[in-house]
Amino acid sequence: MVILAFCLSLMGCHQETQNKELLHREFYNTIWERFDYVRNDIEITTSTTYDLSMQISFTDDYPYEDFSMIFTVFDGNGNPYRSKGYKFKLKDSEGNWNAEKKDNSYTFNLPINKSLTISDPGKYQFTIEQKMPITPLVGVKELVLTNNN
Repeated sequence: MVILAFCLSLMGCHQETQNKELLHREFYNTIWERFDYVRNDIEITTSTTYDLSMQISFTDDYPYEDFSMIFTVFDGNGNPYRSKGYKFKLKDSEGNWNAEKKDNSYTFNLPINKSLTISDPGKYQFTIEQKMPITPLVGVKELVLTNNN
């Protein structure tokens, strides 16, 4: 009985960890090409609500005061299920970062969608597209999409 309880608790911990990080990408030489979409397939088995945020890190090479992106969820047929553009302010009016420098980068935790509900089971694709004017975009170190539920 104790072994069964231990195994079930391990499975529960694994499931929780698995659902936390939905997407993770480190950028080679901190360069993000224009049509290099960051994506991951998510299998939905029951109605699920996500509280999404994105952690993104920039180096001093990043040339802008803000960051623009489009977050899209595609259904199993490749049709857009939900799509929204975002623009985040990263630096103040004097060009100073709005985050502390740690490990040679500035990391931001940005809200994406507080109550994204997917009711129908199936395979969905979460996609992030950067929408900055200069390509390739330099100074982007890492991106992590997280479910905070």
